[in-house]
Amino acid sequence: MKITPPKPFLFETGKRAVLLLHGFTGSSADVRMLGRFLQDHQYTCYAPQYKGHGVSPDLLLQTGPDDWWQDVLDAYDYLQELGYQEIAVAGLSLGGLFSLKLGLNKPLVGIVSMSTPTKMDSSSPIISGYLEYVRNYKKLEGKTTEQMEREMLFYQDKSMAQIAKLKDEINHVMSQVDLVYTPILVVQGKLDEMVDPNGAKWIYDSVESTDKEFIWYENSGHVITIDKERKKLQDDILTFLNQLNWQD
Repeated sequence: MKITPPKPFLFETGKRAVLLLHGFTGSSADVRMLGRFLQDHQYTCYAPQYKGHGVSPDLLLQTGPDDWWQDVLDAYDYLQELGYQEIAVAGLSLGGLFSLKLGLNKPLVGIVSMSTPTKMDSSSPIISGYLEYVRNYKKLEGKTTEQMEREMLFYQDKSMAQIAKLKDEINHVMSQVDLVYTPILVVQGKLDEMVDPNGAKWIYDSVESTDKEFIWYENSGHVITIDKERKKLQDDILTFLNQLNWQD
């Protein structure tokens, strides 16, 4: 079976730009519906595709948080090169982490943090989620059960160095969250199976933003952008963006 890798997308319409960031082992498809919705309401949206994501796990293992963070910086610069000087960011999971980090490093009009991890250890569901990503990719490749199980042993071993770097990245960003002053909306699904839902409230309490909001989604899991309450999420994000201090 031929596997078509996901690509970045740019939905250009209004003068206000929103950078949309997907999660670890995810793709731009996870934020596409949100992008189309915001486009319908006069927001230009751009979503990069991180290196190594949406392709063979072998390629993913050749990348790490530094590569993905550079993709985020390049995406920010790309929007500026297109003429967008005012940019907000909305990130899911790892994208949420990078949204906070971007707020520490670049001028932003606003931040939306969705399902963002605040800690990680050897028992983290993020690790099992990564291995499930590998397994599903191997199924798409047409591997037999025997082949998959044999190859999974290789990935369990090889992925640990990458996971350690991801843990360090989470710890690094969370140690500086109190330096975020940008207006922020923190959203979290209560049924999240990947990250500790209570971490979202910790982010909300820790940022120094004077303009901040926190919203629980009772019936949503980790990939909140495509879950049952996605339409409410879209409306809430639009309301937040509309009230920001855009200069246009």
